[in-house]
Amino acid sequence: MAYFEELSIWQQSKELTKEIYEMMQNSRDWGLRDQIQRASVSIMNNIAEGSESGSAPSYIRFLNIAKGSSAEVRSMLYLCGEFGYCSMEQQQRLFDLCRMISAGINNLIRFLQENQQK
Repeated sequence: MAYFEELSIWQQSKELTKEIYEMMQNSRDWGLRDQIQRASVSIMNNIAEGSESGSAPSYIRFLNIAKGSSAEVRSMLYLCGEFGYCSMEQQQRLFDLCRMISAGINNLIRFLQENQQK
């Protein structure tokens, strides 16, 4: 298995986190700002932590948490759009990035499950 830094899903989640932080840097909505930032960081950190966990079942558990955090970010992006914290284009780009990360996480989970059974 590659180092987590080499995984495209980790690299994408790091890019997502950077964009979320930049998008929210001037927001005074502390609750939403904190929650969406923490959820985006949770994606990349759970991918990293899972990759170093030492077992496929543990890795899968961390990946499922990361996938849940990706859904949380997508959910909060609806509010960001409605409150004017991002443009429609930025919101759509971040939605797409979250969906791409979730799909990649699903693929990695499937791979781990298949190899765990062998």
